Amino acid sequence: MTSFKHGLVIAAREHLLEGKPITRLEAIVLYGVPDLTKLISDMRRQGWTIHSQKIPYVAAARRVNQHAVLRPPENLPSRKSNSPSTG
Repeated sequence: MTSFKHGLVIAAREHLLEGKPITRLEAIVLYGVPDLTKLISDMRRQGWTIHSQKIPYVAAARRVNQHAVLRPPENLPSRKSNSPSTG
């Protein structure tokens, strides 16, 4: 019988297998998976190719907010405030 926790890991894994990007923040908030690194490492050991790309916290928070409510601290630097612009 599949445990609830195992089911959440399967959901996050299926998300990746569909070619969708996922951040650590999304893995935790949307799937309850606290260790995305382990999931990706396991998948790579099984032969899957997983590409990585860094994105700003603000972009990750925006993606999470499509499905949940995440309120970052007010004093967190963002593109609108002190952060240098990239491209």
